[in-house]
Amino acid sequence: MDRRLAFVLWVLIPTRVCFSNSPDVTSSVIDSLLSNYDIRLRPNFGDAAVDVGIELVVASFDTISEVNMDYTITIYLNQYWTDERLTHGNLSTSTSLTLTGDFADKIWVPDTFFANDKNSFLHDVTEKNKMIRLHGNGSVVYGMRFTTTLACMMDLHNYPLDEQNCTVEIESYGYDMADLYLHWRSGHHSVHGIQDIELPQFSIVEYRTVEKIESLLTGKYPRLSLSFKLHRNVGYFIFQTYLPSILIVMLSWVSFWINHEATSARVALGITTVLTMTTISNGVRSSLPRISYVKAIDIYLVTCFVFVFAALLEYAAVNYTYWGKRAKKKRRIKEMTDRRVKSQEETKNSDVCYTTVNNPDVSPVISLRGNKETQIDLETGNTSFIPRACMSRGYIPESLVKRKRSSSLKKQRQAATQGSMTEERDKCKSKFLSIKDVNSIDRFSRLLFPLLFLIVNVVYWGFYLVL
Repeated sequence: MDRRLAFVLWVLIPTRVCFSNSPDVTSSVIDSLLSNYDIRLRPNFGDAAVDVGIELVVASFDTISEVNMDYTITIYLNQYWTDERLTHGNLSTSTSLTLTGDFADKIWVPDTFFANDKNSFLHDVTEKNKMIRLHGNGSVVYGMRFTTTLACMMDLHNYPLDEQNCTVEIESYGYDMADLYLHWRSGHHSVHGIQDIELPQFSIVEYRTVEKIESLLTGKYPRLSLSFKLHRNVGYFIFQTYLPSILIVMLSWVSFWINHEATSARVALGITTVLTMTTISNGVRSSLPRISYVKAIDIYLVTCFVFVFAALLEYAAVNYTYWGKRAKKKRRIKEMTDRRVKSQEETKNSDVCYTTVNNPDVSPVISLRGNKETQIDLETGNTSFIPRACMSRGYIPESLVKRKRSSSLKKQRQAATQGSMTEERDKCKSKFLSIKDVNSIDRFSRLLFPLLFLIVNVVYWGFYLVL
């Protein structure tokens, strides 16, 4: 009886007036709606699937993390559906009743969730940011405001000259396509607030709304996808990474204008530039995940490191050429001096007296006795080299001279031949490898290094920006 009376009052009295002036009647109507309401059953149970429309307002993009491969976003989510069990009063949709979010615990609501969600929380200052709006014809609007961290698998091959696609995936957890039909309420215009979003490192190029069916082991479920195309702004990296790297490379070229004898200055400059490039590389890697593939910024930093390290090696080549040439010159002078001294000694040793032993039978060498054609040359006064067994008694040492050995002559000829071959080889090397002035290496590097670095930059920026 009370329910019928309440229904008559809703028909005869305008809804807003009734709600504003008769709170007791409104409360009784709400109680009557919930008296026989079974929250466990969806609307149209056993019949057609519930039509749930989705609208989304993007409040802000908070953070985008390449390390964790996710982004944090604050959104307003509104869900629209019709539940005939909540029909009351004037059937016009222009009249509505707004209730607190606690009322959502007493009626059926869709079990939507974010498929790529990592962490979410509902804002509760000063109250829980939830609301329910009931229309007379049974239409329900369920809205909430929350912040969620969503996974976004990024492709960093072109980092930081890249574009990323991050999505918001909305899906029904338990109701499949036979029970619930999830769709964007106004198509592409169901998403609002994108035009007002400003990000520090990205620009939102475009966004797309997609409706699809997700096939899982338990059935086919409706899924809505909102895809953002984010273009990274390279200005930050120009001033923080690229420009410092270019200046460090150019600083390493200063050593080409420093005297090659200023070893401490050139080595200190080369090591400083190498360590600075290493520090820049470590700073960039610390803000990125540990991925195995090579990124665009890695290629540039490695190239700059190679140029800096090559400038240090260039001075090593100059230093080796300069001091190595002086060492070779000293060694050549010493070899020539030793050869001259040795030649003088050999000439001195060749000035010996020759004595002819007419009678070989009296030769101190027993093996030569009886040989008619043997002539022995002995150095006067030196018979210590003659074996005692080879000397005859009564021999007069003063009448003997030392014989020049044929083996020593042979060694002298081999040494002379080897020396001439070494000189010829040194002459051939000097024609092709000798550098008369080590400063020519620095002068050549002053042109080669900047030219190569310019070519590398043209190719790099042309590939990643134009192509």
